[in-house]
Amino acid sequence: MKGDYQELVDEISALLAVPATLEDRDFGLIAFAHDSDSEFDETTLDPVRTRSILTRKSTPAVRAWFEGFGIARATGPVRIPAAPDAGVFRDRICLPVRHRGIVLGYVWLLDATPGPTEEQLAAAMEVTARIGTLLADEERAGSDLSREFRAVLTAEGGWQYDMAVSALRAALGGAEADGLHAVVCVTPWTEADAPSSRSLPGTAALCTLRWDAGMHPVAGAAWAGQPGGRLGAAARRGAAGEAEGAGADAPAGAADRRASAVAVPADDAPDTHALAVLVRLRSADALSPVLTAADRLRDSAGAGRTAAGVAVPRRGLAELNTAWLEATSAARTAQAQPRLGPVAQWADIGPYRMLTALPADTAHDPAVRELLDLSHAELARTAEMFLDCAGQASRTAAALGIHRQTLYYRLSRVEQLTGLDLAEGEDRLLLHMALKAARL
Repeated sequence: MKGDYQELVDEISALLAVPATLEDRDFGLIAFAHDSDSEFDETTLDPVRTRSILTRKSTPAVRAWFEGFGIARATGPVRIPAAPDAGVFRDRICLPVRHRGIVLGYVWLLDATPGPTEEQLAAAMEVTARIGTLLADEERAGSDLSREFRAVLTAEGGWQYDMAVSALRAALGGAEADGLHAVVCVTPWTEADAPSSRSLPGTAALCTLRWDAGMHPVAGAAWAGQPGGRLGAAARRGAAGEAEGAGADAPAGAADRRASAVAVPADDAPDTHALAVLVRLRSADALSPVLTAADRLRDSAGAGRTAAGVAVPRRGLAELNTAWLEATSAARTAQAQPRLGPVAQWADIGPYRMLTALPADTAHDPAVRELLDLSHAELARTAEMFLDCAGQASRTAAALGIHRQTLYYRLSRVEQLTGLDLAEGEDRLLLHMALKAARL
């Protein structure tokens, strides 16, 4: 495969009579060619080019500088001026390598006067299309990594889990497997397959999973409190006006989220799938590769209801199952509480770290079942806001846009429906947990 790349880079170099290098999407060197008919010019080896050839990679700063010229979005040649302060002594021409619209790498040329003609560059772009096909084939050939990643996340535990981790470690290679990683969950994921890892810098593996493939099944706890969470169109219409008059801190759009959280059979809806991503990190404090990957994947999924959750970074692969649970918990939280999303980190979701670990039918506690019926949606919203405001009546009334006497009346109705005493801390805790869990 490397020989094929070298032949194609040699072809571009000979076609344009200039040195050429091929790098992957992560700026890792794949092949280098120097036009054999030209004399060697030392000026071709500026600091950036020298480092790329000798270390087979570029620094993050150099990469960010080049990407600032839009090369990741370009579909044709991009001319980049010299910048001696950045170690770039010669003008460059970047030929993006794409396959089916996805950028997989770059061919770099040194520009000069008069430089390659438009016809020559067009011919070189035809060669980059062949390089793109090779890179895509290589990506598909490495699809076993996705299968091994999926096997780890779906293993029941014990020796099966240990074997799956060992297989993934062997596929990644010892050094990479022992490095620092973070797991990301993106849901709902409606595509049949996972995207190419080359389209996401720093990504080690991706795979699609049923949303109930982990230990967090699709939530079926609708506010209607019915087993299976079945909500019809009429019920959704009845809940649509629930958030009217809520303040800035109110759970706006709660009715829509309650309906969308309903579990449906996997055969009937594609929303029962999620995308799992394993991202390499250099530091636990530098999460930009993870957050960038999450944002790009949400965009490719159409954003909207799509949310992403990020687990705590870990070294090695031994705790991937725990990391996946954290990522799915954070994703569910991002869907339930927009103020924590659309990309939520497990470390930042507070009480939802515990709530997402509870069984899916926790919200069906007998004490609150009647309150969670859609006919009492306004009372449920009032109770949740009251508890969110730490039981402060003035704050709650202001947030809901109602008079305090109206608030007291609604709270008395909540006590009648639930049999709970809102002056008691444990009763408040039960009600608050049930209301929050119902969102999940």
